[in-house]
Amino acid sequence: MAHPAHDPVPLDPRGAPAPRYGSASLADVLPAAAAGLGVPGMTSGLALPPADRVCLFLIDGLGWEALRAHPEAAPFLTSLLPTSRAGAGEPITAGFPSTTATSLASVGTGLPPAAHGLAGYKVLDPASGQLMNQLRWDPWTDPALWQPHPTVFQLAHAAGVAAAQVSAPHFERTPLTRIALSGGTFLGRLDAGERMDLAARRLAAADRALVYTYYAELDATGHRLGVDSDAWRGELRYVDGLAQRLAERLPPRSVLYVTADHGMVDVPPTAEARFDFDDDWELRAGVARLGGEGRARHVYAVPGAAPDVYAVWREVLAGHAWVATRDEAVELGWFGPPGAGVEPRVRSRIGDVVVAMTGTSSVVASVSEPHESALIGMHGSVTPAEQLVPLLEVRT
Repeated sequence: MAHPAHDPVPLDPRGAPAPRYGSASLADVLPAAAAGLGVPGMTSGLALPPADRVCLFLIDGLGWEALRAHPEAAPFLTSLLPTSRAGAGEPITAGFPSTTATSLASVGTGLPPAAHGLAGYKVLDPASGQLMNQLRWDPWTDPALWQPHPTVFQLAHAAGVAAAQVSAPHFERTPLTRIALSGGTFLGRLDAGERMDLAARRLAAADRALVYTYYAELDATGHRLGVDSDAWRGELRYVDGLAQRLAERLPPRSVLYVTADHGMVDVPPTAEARFDFDDDWELRAGVARLGGEGRARHVYAVPGAAPDVYAVWREVLAGHAWVATRDEAVELGWFGPPGAGVEPRVRSRIGDVVVAMTGTSSVVASVSEPHESALIGMHGSVTPAEQLVPLLEVRT
């Protein structure tokens, strides 16, 4: 069927940039570092020179493109851009969706979402039929059943490496920390500067060490005010200082990696950029549950309706999104290496239809998700602004 010039053609999901699982994704970082520390069984397609003491500083929301666009606000981090990805001067990728719960699980387990199973911000829990928010862990689900694989920190600790997490105190007992980042010692500090100092001390306290630390506020500011706001640039200046503070305190035989869980795009507050699921009968037709988030949706169809839901979402979002069936998204390598499939317990968590937005559009739900729908900065999709993240390096 011919399309008039003004009628956009649905995007082919085969054209969506897939994460670089197995060679240059977040899931490959800690296995590469742990292999260099001599942790048994650790392998990675990402080659990183070994170091006796490894620190990973994860800055929530610091995308590669946004960092490169603001050299004046981040002079120290900008000076490290040539070191990214073991001196290639290139980014690595988050997984899909490019969202915090998914990415932290990939970082901590060294596995793609197809294996660890945290396949989005909100996904269907097949056991209950409810949507499960994997960032807030609501409603409660047994963490060990939801994500049964050991973390790299647990494996490192068992191998005699001094593993530690230095983060805000309220993260210590969260289910997400338990299944993604636990192993060794958790040290809670409210002040971000104190976290940097403590991370450096923990590195120095052992001959072999693996230390993780984290900063959340850049992401929070981007969500509220956008990555094109003075407040976001101010946060970037602050986090640039934190990274420099940590780098200057590294003990000998150390490496510091600075990375992020995702980037972000600003979504204009217009009807053209925000498709409102709650106000669009076409998008709602045949849909039992709407999961994910504005930039990356899991769409769960009522029984028998999946083909129709797929067809309608492709047409309504033509030119604004890559729309795939569950099988297509899996085979194309959105959740793990192409052709590798997904673990059986994970498959039905993925939507019957999977939607990855392009440009600066989103699918909001103004009634059922009022807070999320009002955000300016959003993430989750596979665009370079969201998916590309740094892997900056400082060695002593």
